[in-house]
Parts: sequence; C-alpha cells; structure tokens
Amino acid sequence: MRIRDHRADDEPEINLVPMIDVILCLIIFFVVTTTFDNRAVLRLQLPRANGEPAPTQSQPLTVLVNADGRYFVADREVLRTDVEALKRSIAEVAGDERGRPVLLRADARTPHQSVVTAYEALGQLGFRQIMIATAPEQRNAKVGSK
Repeated sequence: MRIRDHRADDEPEINLVPMIDVILCLIIFFVVTTTFDNRAVLRLQLPRANGEPAPTQSQPLTVLVNADGRYFVADREVLRTDVEALKRSIAEVAGDERGRPVLLRADARTPHQSVVTAYEALGQLGFRQIMIATAPEQRNAKVGSK
C-alpha cells in the first residue's frame, strides 16, 4: 500500500484580501486628510485695501486671474487668454444668471491688461455686480520707519 504525501500537492497562493484592505485604508486616510479648499489651488497675492466687505445675498461667481494673466472661472481654467474664450467659459459656468454677483480675484502682480480683459468680458455678458477681492492692509508696528 502506498501512502501519498499531500504536502507536495499544495500549490502556493497569494492572498490578496489583506493587500486590498491596506490599500482601502490608505485611500480612506488620504481622502479624509485632504483639504478641499479652492484657494489652495492658486497662490494669489491680493492687492491691499482698507474697507469692509459688502454683504452678498447669493453665491458669487469667482473669476481668478493669476500673476501670469491666466484665467480661472470657478474651478475651470480658461485655455486661451482672449476675450471670446473668457466669455465662453463664463457663459458656460454662469448660464443665464446675469444678475449674479461676480468676485474678481486678481493677483497683485497681474498685468493690468488681464484685469481689463476680464472686466470687458463680464461687461459684454451683462454682469453688473462685480466685486474685487483684496487683502486687508497690514499695519506697521513702527510708525514712520521703513
């Protein structure tokens, strides 16, 4: 009588369940620890001004202009910098809401022409409530010294 050794028949296998558990835990960790802030997308240096922000009744449409003169409507980048491309992007995001307030956030180092182009596109589309985002003016501790 021949007795077989069944240990030789066992095929090695890789168990994927623990690896999938670890990957899911990592995904959950990264999703929970990620901050979703639209200001983190672009680093803008806003111009300084004194004054109080005006209260708004509805969520404004945000148009960002970075230091290089690139436009961002809401969270969408406008690929070209001409008026027609900017108007098309604004119209897609805003739809028919021309009475909606617009918040224009332009970097302090932005070329003046880029800001004027944004104003022109908004004006041609019929937007009349345009606000400019500014940072509060920093007060020096020492008066009269530089």
